[in-house]
Amino acid sequence: MKKISFKLGLLFFVFVLGVEIILFVSLYITLVNSRIEEEFEHLLARGNNHRDVLEKNFDHSTLEHVTMMESEAVTDVVITNEKGNILYYSDDILPFAKKIVNTMDRTIPHDGIIVQRNWQKESHIATVSPIRIDGKIKGYVYMFQNTDAIQKMIYKLKHHFVLVGFLSVFLTILTIAFLSKVITNPLIRMKQATEKLSKGDFSVRLQVKGEDELAELGEAIQTLARDLEYLKKERKEFLASISHELRTPLTYVKGYADIARRPNLKEEERNRYLSIIYEEAENMQKLVKELFELAKMDQHSFQIHKEPANLCDFLKKLHDKMLPAFHEKNMSLIYKCEKNITVQIDQKRFEQVMINLLDNALKYSDEGSVVSIEARAEKNSIVIIVSDNGIGIPEEDLHHIFERFYRVDKSRSRTSGGTGLGLAIVKEIVEAHGGTVYAASEYGKGTNVVITLPEV
Repeated sequence: MKKISFKLGLLFFVFVLGVEIILFVSLYITLVNSRIEEEFEHLLARGNNHRDVLEKNFDHSTLEHVTMMESEAVTDVVITNEKGNILYYSDDILPFAKKIVNTMDRTIPHDGIIVQRNWQKESHIATVSPIRIDGKIKGYVYMFQNTDAIQKMIYKLKHHFVLVGFLSVFLTILTIAFLSKVITNPLIRMKQATEKLSKGDFSVRLQVKGEDELAELGEAIQTLARDLEYLKKERKEFLASISHELRTPLTYVKGYADIARRPNLKEEERNRYLSIIYEEAENMQKLVKELFELAKMDQHSFQIHKEPANLCDFLKKLHDKMLPAFHEKNMSLIYKCEKNITVQIDQKRFEQVMINLLDNALKYSDEGSVVSIEARAEKNSIVIIVSDNGIGIPEEDLHHIFERFYRVDKSRSRTSGGTGLGLAIVKEIVEAHGGTVYAASEYGKGTNVVITLPEV
């Protein structure tokens, strides 16, 4: 009783049944009244025809002829003189006719009138037509019709309506049952799908055809399932990556701490082991800091305070700041920037982006190589390109480097450095500025990282 298909079907049935009842009743009343009016008009027209004949020949033979005609018909006639005295009549209509004739008003229009309309309670309906010759009333033609024929006609009409009504209700029930199933079956499948989602089963597949709201809802649930499945996979990989990133430095910290605690250890060796412990602690601190920043970005508590800045001045300061690190590795850092380029950026956050990209270029390029920063204005956008001629990125890894904890070096060796979070943070910060970032690379020849920002 609580199923939506039953509730929906019942609602449709009540609504459609109400409409059908109103339409059937209206049609029945209209049709009955129309048929009754036709009977009245037919009876009045028959009386007027007799009147027209009598106005031409108002004699004994004509009166008898009219009376004889009606004695063979389903109608009856009564002819009176101008005073209302009955002259001729047909069949056994006399008792009912006297009651009508005696109560009649003599001021009757020439087209005649209906003098008895009560077909439901009286035995006959009746009309009267005056016989006018040379402007004077010579008599009246009363026409009578038994209401039994009308009652039978109405009964048959009512019977047909009841039969058609029951058939319509039956077909309505079948149609509504079918339609409610058609409508509710996708909803039931969606309900089952959401129950699976709530239990952690994201492998649901919905196939809702069409372009209506149900299809859109099914597609939304399907998209949600795919997103949740992706997030579940991401969470597993994220936890595995964190475990791996923390396990390695913690293993070193614990191992070297145990060695440093030995009482017979030389001071020089103890200091070397303590330096390694300090270095690993810094790596963990950096990892935790980057994780904290990503968490703030995910929770939308990451604030970007953009302000107008001269891009060339910003990159020049960044160039001067990073240049000693490149000289130390015998590398060149150059920059090209069109003058008078203004951008809306959070300089602190965007400096974090650029340092991260330059640090990667420094780390993965050989001594003597060149790293460049180029900025230029294009149509409705500002483009910044960080280029190097280092080891490059394999094509199969290129589309994943901005994912969290993704490393091109699958061995995750300590010498390769990094936590796999730097480029993910770069992507989040650039997108928070309303821009985009992507990498183009050829393995063994170098990498270009392209940042596009909206024009001010």
